[in-house]
Amino acid sequence: MEIHDPRQPSQFRGLRGLRGPRGLPGLRGLPRPRTRRTALLLTLTSAVGIGGAVVLVGALSHGDHPSPARPGTLATTAPAGSPGAAPSPGAPGIGDPLLPLDGNGGYTVSRYTLAFDWRAPRTHFDASTTISASATQALSRFDLDFAGNTLHSVTVDDVPATTTRDGDELVVTPAKPIPQGGAFTVRVTYTADPTQRRHRGDAIGDYGWVPTPDGTVLYPQPDGAKMIFPANDHPSLRAPVTFLITTPPGVSAVANGRLVERAPRPDGRVLWTYDSEQPVAAQLVQMAIGKFTFVESTGPHGLPVRDAVPGDLVNGTKAYRSLTPEHLAWLEQRLGPYPFRRYGVLVGDTDLPVALESQSLSLVPKGDLQGDRVDAERDLVHELTHQWTGDSVAIRRWSDLWLSEGHARFYERLYSEAHGGDSIESAMRAAYEQHDQWRHDEGAPAEPRTEAALFKQVRYDGSALVLYALREKVGEGTFEKIERSWVTKYQGRVAGTQDFVALASEAAGEDLKPFLTPWLYGDRTPPMPGHPDW
Repeated sequence: MEIHDPRQPSQFRGLRGLRGPRGLPGLRGLPRPRTRRTALLLTLTSAVGIGGAVVLVGALSHGDHPSPARPGTLATTAPAGSPGAAPSPGAPGIGDPLLPLDGNGGYTVSRYTLAFDWRAPRTHFDASTTISASATQALSRFDLDFAGNTLHSVTVDDVPATTTRDGDELVVTPAKPIPQGGAFTVRVTYTADPTQRRHRGDAIGDYGWVPTPDGTVLYPQPDGAKMIFPANDHPSLRAPVTFLITTPPGVSAVANGRLVERAPRPDGRVLWTYDSEQPVAAQLVQMAIGKFTFVESTGPHGLPVRDAVPGDLVNGTKAYRSLTPEHLAWLEQRLGPYPFRRYGVLVGDTDLPVALESQSLSLVPKGDLQGDRVDAERDLVHELTHQWTGDSVAIRRWSDLWLSEGHARFYERLYSEAHGGDSIESAMRAAYEQHDQWRHDEGAPAEPRTEAALFKQVRYDGSALVLYALREKVGEGTFEKIERSWVTKYQGRVAGTQDFVALASEAAGEDLKPFLTPWLYGDRTPPMPGHPDW
């Protein structure tokens, strides 16, 4: 995510076997399972069940890296994770120190299927979410992160379940307990409210559903996915997503990953099916609806690049959007191959002050692409860098956010230095001069004082400063080795601050913990190597 604060100077902006109702398109072309043998039952809906259900037998591929399990357990007569343990409730959160109720314990998700029957801007519509999961403990009940929206029904393996709502938690009690290791399918039907948003006092501002003149885009970061669909919502928890989006004629839908099928319906409406192709964290899910023009090009090594642009913004944003192949090539030289199967820019017809690194489809507000080239490229490179760091390499807990935003800001500034912007040294010196104050107000880079301080300036330039200090300490050659090792070793995986410190030490051939610890956690900013005058 890139900050844009007009009050700050520019340097601080920043299925085998388908059956169902006649005429319902199948998910032809979705990947077959490559690593999982256990068959899961997925209940998909066409236009959220309006036309009936489709039963999909056989697990859809969810990449070579399973979603990380962070189960919470509540012991009864034996530990909940032990064979033969009595069923007990899954934890209502995974216990992240900053946002303890984010995510849920007791199960892992293997796929989401999101079905949206979109009607018109700012108009409520029917929706359903089908969650294929497996229990990591014997479950008497479990939670889903789900806020707002009018709930209609919840079933577990097609049997009605008992539910209660406790704040942002939807507590589901199945008709019978789920055994440890058991696969199960949850289907939630509801009326979605595409005007639902919340506000934060940091760089993000408003998040959730973001209306546009003819549709919507999503801004679920940091934990706003629960306003859009019931989820296991924490950045360390990922699963592939199938999107089934029905739109009026003349209106398009776009989402993470690959367009599998665009199928006209007998009533004139259109069903768009997308597959994320790889697991996605809930905060990085994107689903946009509007009168889009799709602009296709090719990146390095034949990478498909597909931008989704409101029709009247195609020409006005072309100059900067067309630079994506150049940005990809530049980052691949430093971080290695792009980690996903396709990329694109979703131009948001909004006045959002921030962009978002939605996986494989970065959301960039129109204003970012209609001004100064240096600023536009900074924004584009920032969100593209996130595809490596933050999207492919996911953070383990929220205090590790510096690894995501710090890397994006560092490479944004490094690119800008070589393409008409300020030098990275001058930008880092300016950050160094303010770093003690940021630490005092917002916490050290890897130790935010509160969740409200997550997306403050210290997580951007302040965290890029840590990487700059590391480069000054070990030299450019060793630093580049560290960076490539980081995004290669943890590609498609979850990693945290201590993982980075250990990897950097190994790559550098010296213990860097004594050096990095005060930079990441100290109350005062340490001396900058090589710059005694700072």
